Amino acid sequence: MRCIAALLLLLVFVADHAYPEPRPLPLANVYQKGVNLADYWVSEKLDGVRAYWDGEKLWSRGGHVYKAPRWFTGDFPTHPLDGELWLGRGRFAELSGIVRTARPDEANWRKIAFHVFDIPVTDTPFFERYEKLERLVRASESDYLRLVEQTPISSHEALVVELNRVVAAGGEGLMLKRKACLYLAGRSDDLLKVKTFQDAEAVVVEHIEGQGKYEGLLGSLLVELPDGRRFRIGSGFSDEERANPPQPGQQITFKHHGYTATGLPRFASFLRVRRDEPEAASPQ
Repeated sequence: MRCIAALLLLLVFVADHAYPEPRPLPLANVYQKGVNLADYWVSEKLDGVRAYWDGEKLWSRGGHVYKAPRWFTGDFPTHPLDGELWLGRGRFAELSGIVRTARPDEANWRKIAFHVFDIPVTDTPFFERYEKLERLVRASESDYLRLVEQTPISSHEALVVELNRVVAAGGEGLMLKRKACLYLAGRSDDLLKVKTFQDAEAVVVEHIEGQGKYEGLLGSLLVELPDGRRFRIGSGFSDEERANPPQPGQQITFKHHGYTATGLPRFASFLRVRRDEPEAASPQ
């Protein structure tokens, strides 16, 4: 009997501490001139944290639950929603620090809103999903639920004008969503990001000490891409980040301007440590 009881306790522990599974979400490719823009709507690209509302909880891309206060989600619809937790332009680091904590700071959460841009329904084109999304947000009494507005765009030139306007105001860029697309997981041209630069993610492998004015500080990071290839990033760091650089194993976001002939990012520079998974959390 003791063995059975111990086994049951072990099974409960394993279930409670199971490794999270990433949420199967649609992801964006990069916009290239020549795309038929008549097929798309445009919206601002929010520099926030991707979140999935399943009708009861807010989930991260990595499969963790964000510990939002009950009042934050209390008036959300029971229908699943896809969107981003957002604090405002240029405030990703502050946002990340708020939403990742296991014990929510209620005063800080009151500054955040869940900006929704899609409904996870697989057999309905986006223009119909968006109409339903509008109705759901309009019917909700929540002060913390917002609709990401989608608008037509007439030409590449008009897209560039809008991009420059958003960037000048402190925004990150634009998103293009194919009006007729279905809700399918993975990267595709159904969703395109439009930015003045490209960005990507890599894992820190090693610190390379600096020279000259950076002696004793970080000179560059040796990082590894998802395909296993490695390269160095030596720019984009503040003095504070050079003194306290991202640690090996951490994931970072970097910006670049296309690729070299060998396929490595060109003119790569550090943007930030990618922290958007909740701390000490597990699926519930």
